[in-house]
Amino acid sequence: MTKCVIAEDETLLREALVMLLGEVWPELNIVAACDDGGSALEAIALHQPEVAFLDIRMPGLSGLEVAAALPDASPGTQAVFVTAYDQYAIDAFDKGAVDYLLKPVARARLAATVQRLKARIAGGAGDSAALAALVERLGRSIPNSGKEPPLVWLTASAGAETRLIMVDDVAYFQSDTKYTVVMTAGGEALLRKPIRELLDVLDPAIFKQIHRSTIVNLRAVASITRDDAGRGMVRLKTRPETLSVSQPFMSLFRNM
Repeated sequence: MTKCVIAEDETLLREALVMLLGEVWPELNIVAACDDGGSALEAIALHQPEVAFLDIRMPGLSGLEVAAALPDASPGTQAVFVTAYDQYAIDAFDKGAVDYLLKPVARARLAATVQRLKARIAGGAGDSAALAALVERLGRSIPNSGKEPPLVWLTASAGAETRLIMVDDVAYFQSDTKYTVVMTAGGEALLRKPIRELLDVLDPAIFKQIHRSTIVNLRAVASITRDDAGRGMVRLKTRPETLSVSQPFMSLFRNM
């Protein structure tokens, strides 16, 4: 049975896509329906699905970043991008190389995409070179969509104190149930915001997700090492502990 991972941060759109796929591809096994890119990448690495439907814009890892990691995380996965921006999508996509769907997803368009996917799956592994070229072009052409400037400072509690912490001073963030632990050189504090919400307000060029529950400040990283199993370890400049990097996320550090 063909396996599939869906990554879409808008609940209604994610549920609608699941429902439509059930109609046009009833034998498809949707092994994970994720609401952020990090969870999607880990699900793809775990399940090795034949297909992944990736929303281009998501908190944390975008669909483009997840797709860029596919050659390492799951080389046999065919990517389908889901986007609301038809102008750059139409201009950027190679006809027949990699598929895209416009939001809201139309049943007829999805059915045509499914037929192409079945043919590609029958033909073997995807074209990683075409995917890489497409990801690069899309990365250059995606509009900013009026996104707010990255977070500069935050307030977090340490016991009875409320601290003002500059984001540049944070070594890493770590999930703690509904809250987030903020680690700096001087100690830790508790932020009353789930880590998933942080992913959308931090500067993605500086803060990278290295695990579903961990975001690290690249400026605080002293070194990154990989063991024989592909797992990574981050050593920090200002903290004694080391941080684990999930194997799927190691591909994001390939050029560092």
